[in-house]
Amino acid sequence: MKKICLCGLTVVFLAVLVTVCGAFPEPAVLHRPGHWTLDVKFEHPRQIMAQLSGQDQPQRFWYMILNVTNNTSDDVGFYPKFELMTDRFEIIQAGKSVRAEVFRLIKSRHQTKYPFLEYLETADNRILQGPDNARDIAIIWPDFDPEVKAVKLFLGGLSNETAAIAHPVAKDKNRQPLRVILAKTLELSYAVPGTPARRAKAKMAFKTKRWVMR
Repeated sequence: MKKICLCGLTVVFLAVLVTVCGAFPEPAVLHRPGHWTLDVKFEHPRQIMAQLSGQDQPQRFWYMILNVTNNTSDDVGFYPKFELMTDRFEIIQAGKSVRAEVFRLIKSRHQTKYPFLEYLETADNRILQGPDNARDIAIIWPDFDPEVKAVKLFLGGLSNETAAIAHPVAKDKNRQPLRVILAKTLELSYAVPGTPARRAKAKMAFKTKRWVMR
């Protein structure tokens, strides 16, 4: 069977269908041989206003700082895919339409606590083994619809665990179900309180954290 990797709204749709048609796979409780998951710490998202060169008005961005440590038995590849999904099912890729000067503002803000802060878009694609090689990484999203009341952050690339499932609707040319590859992903849920008029004062309120297959 042909295998495909789906993301975004397709995965949201797929999750609903699989909930109806059968059990959705969950991450393994214990790692199987060859599987690994990075140890993760994070600061909750906050906003920053940036007056970018060539722009008449300052722009709002949301960012979080992620600390990753490789406590596995070997160096591992790091190919993150971090997305923000609103309660209106808008999906925003981290780094999309984000200039490097926004990261420089964030780095300056956190220079004392995170002197070696890296930008996700330019971070090295390998996490060396051991606590001495832990990395602090800034993840940045452009602002979203001010009417949004809740968001979920999906942080992929922190584990190499995957699962394949049959798509409940899509078929290949032989009328066989397409195979969909899901990856172990950290899901963080937040409420976004306040009104659009008070967006400048808004702070995301943490709700839940869990690992999912997405």
